[in-house]
Amino acid sequence: MSGRTDNPLLLETEPIPRLLWKFALPAIVSTLTTSLYNLVDRVFIGQGAGPMAISGLALTFPIMNLLTAFGTLIGVGAATRVSIVLGMGDRDWAERILGNAIVLTLIIWGALTLGCLGFLHPLLRLFGGSENTIPHASAYLYIIIPGNIFSNISYSFCNIIRASGSPTRSMIIMLIGVGVNLVLDPLFIFGFGMGIRGAAIATVLSMFVASLFTLQFFLKKDAYIRFKRKNIRLKRRIVRNILSIGMSPFLMNIAASAVALILNRRLVFTGGDLAVGAYGIINSYGILFVMFVLGLCQGMQPIVGFNYGAQKMDRAKHALFLSIKVGVMITTFGFLVLELFPEAAVRAFTTDEQLIQMAKTGLRYVFLLFPFVGFQIVTTNFFQSLGKVHLSIFLSLSRQVLFLIPALYICSSFWGLEGVWAATAVADFFACLISLFILHRQLKQIQ
Repeated sequence: MSGRTDNPLLLETEPIPRLLWKFALPAIVSTLTTSLYNLVDRVFIGQGAGPMAISGLALTFPIMNLLTAFGTLIGVGAATRVSIVLGMGDRDWAERILGNAIVLTLIIWGALTLGCLGFLHPLLRLFGGSENTIPHASAYLYIIIPGNIFSNISYSFCNIIRASGSPTRSMIIMLIGVGVNLVLDPLFIFGFGMGIRGAAIATVLSMFVASLFTLQFFLKKDAYIRFKRKNIRLKRRIVRNILSIGMSPFLMNIAASAVALILNRRLVFTGGDLAVGAYGIINSYGILFVMFVLGLCQGMQPIVGFNYGAQKMDRAKHALFLSIKVGVMITTFGFLVLELFPEAAVRAFTTDEQLIQMAKTGLRYVFLLFPFVGFQIVTTNFFQSLGKVHLSIFLSLSRQVLFLIPALYICSSFWGLEGVWAATAVADFFACLISLFILHRQLKQIQ
């Protein structure tokens, strides 16, 4: 890969559509490759290890969301702050943020690894695990949890690479990781006959390779911002800035973990272990399209953050409106594909007929109002890019906590398993309404 780095000052001068294309396309590829790590694992595990293995993998969602929460706390918080200070013209401060981010990542990873591995089986039982699913889930997590440091470095710090003006480099690094995973997954699962453990080993190795390329970028002499020894010391002000901005996606993932806990227990209560597996399939497609929109938002973030720092709000709002249009198009496309071809989508994961019928029904309910999701995600990330942390946190939590959790209990009490599926659409509707109301008020104030 070339050592050339793009100039972040172009964020202030280039036309917004060209900038969004330039930054969003690599970001979308990066986020899609991240979701493909899990999607590829689930497809190979479903075809090679059976429906209970899929259910076991779905059982890991709350813990995986917890690990992701702490990764985004640092990665997104640092990337957003880097964009803003570069917009102010302070390159030295951006490098201090980078140094503090790597130290925070290592500290949090160590604490999480010890905590999760020490209480893994009680956690899995709390999340709705049974004697049929816990062995599969624990075999996967005993490898994934320690290896999560490579995921944090590769994914989270690719956000900073993008924020520093090198979106293409970020995309290439993530593509390398998913390419390695695609090769190693069938080799370890089928070739070496290692099943779900093989999938975990393949994923960790691929993330390790991607993390090496990520670290190499910041050690190059011609990188726009670099790792410097003097900056690898925690500074209270920098840590506070990183954590405050990263708090929105952090709480969103924590909420997702809590919701997954409640959801798994309602699924087991209304449909048994197989219903957890059906949700695992449905969630795989949900994550795929949501990550598509999140990639768009990551492309929007440096444009909005830089121009906000440079006091050019007209350009920031232009990026917002264009991102909303594209985000809604993405989720509408996902809605059409999965509503029209649910059985084909499910059969990619399993040949078990009972699981196919259960997941097919759930897919139709869950994606019923999916077009609204694109608008809600872009709006939330817009406020995060401006550093309006409280608004971003509120919108992040509104769907998961305010609407989805009550809907899960109410709908499942009346309609059983179908009520569990329908609760997602109810939450999507109300979350979109509240996002529209807040965005309208805030844009008036900004104007």
